[in-house]
Amino acid sequence: MTKDFNGWRKSRHSEPNGHCIEAGRAIDGTIGVRDSKHHGNGPTLQFTSAEWRIFLHKVRADAP
Repeated sequence: MTKDFNGWRKSRHSEPNGHCIEAGRAIDGTIGVRDSKHHGNGPTLQFTSAEWRIFLHKVRADAP
């Protein structure tokens, strides 16, 4: 089942050439992540709130 995500935001770390990711939230708190170059028509990765926190923590820990 496809969830309805709202409030899509582009990452502050996205490239200015259109290589961006966007994140949105579903009413149940699920986080959706998609590639902006598909203009909302591509696949969406879905994370629970706990998975999203872990993902962000690991990405930030590995950042230069």
